Amino acid sequence: MIRTICFRLIQVLLLFGNCELFAQSDRLVIPLWENGAPGFEDRKDEPEQARDWWVKNIHHPSLSVFQPPADKTNGTAVVICPGGGHRALVFNSEGRDAAIYLNSIGVAAFVLKYRLFREENTPYTEAHARQDGLRAMRVVRSRTAEFGIDSTRIGIMGFSAGGELAAWTSFSSSAAADPTAEDAVERTSARPDFQVLIYPGPLAVPDSLSSAPPPAFMLAANDDECCSEPLLKLAGLYRAAGVPIELHLYAQGNHAFNMGNRSKLASIKTWPARLTDWLHDNGWLGD
Repeated sequence: MIRTICFRLIQVLLLFGNCELFAQSDRLVIPLWENGAPGFEDRKDEPEQARDWWVKNIHHPSLSVFQPPADKTNGTAVVICPGGGHRALVFNSEGRDAAIYLNSIGVAAFVLKYRLFREENTPYTEAHARQDGLRAMRVVRSRTAEFGIDSTRIGIMGFSAGGELAAWTSFSSSAAADPTAEDAVERTSARPDFQVLIYPGPLAVPDSLSSAPPPAFMLAANDDECCSEPLLKLAGLYRAAGVPIELHLYAQGNHAFNMGNRSKLASIKTWPARLTDWLHDNGWLGD
């Protein structure tokens, strides 16, 4: 009973932005590759750098696991890609807080720490970030029994630069399972069953959609000079492909309003409820 009360209190504090303390060390962390990322195995033991809102120096990409209460879990899971311009990861506001919210509606969440190709002196390229997105989906889908997940109800969610990574993963031509791979994880599909793009960056927009992309929920503010236009372009591609999409373009909010906790705008504060509605209406939250 005491543990349940404490969990609820922490959840409420996080959702309303009044608490920045959360012990990441208490979470199960799953490396994308046990022995380190291919080609960079010798760097896997280099420590990450974390301060205030950001995490950097990621050489051993991983997933932090956030499980919903047993009495709420519905079998759906989401890989969350925090933003940060590919220079850092906004782990708390665009990772942890999103995971806590998803847990509150019964969805398992896996926050991805991916390699940063714009960080100063980085050895990584865009291709490595893309590799991490695909691998994250495969890792989660390969461990569905362990976490009580339905393998056909695994989505991906991204904010800003993380939205670019989520879109790259969703639109990738390399997402198919490789039945001949020596690595059992690679024998699993990386294609998300749905995607959630929150003010995604311009790199999220492909030239075309050559195959049917997963259903999408997209949201941004009209006064976001960086990331409102990409949503409109993506919406056009989705409509042309005849694939379901839900788009919310708020009049105000600018960029990086995260889960809406610190905004003074009523519409931005409550935007996660629109995501819940979409997930419910499309059957991702169960009956």
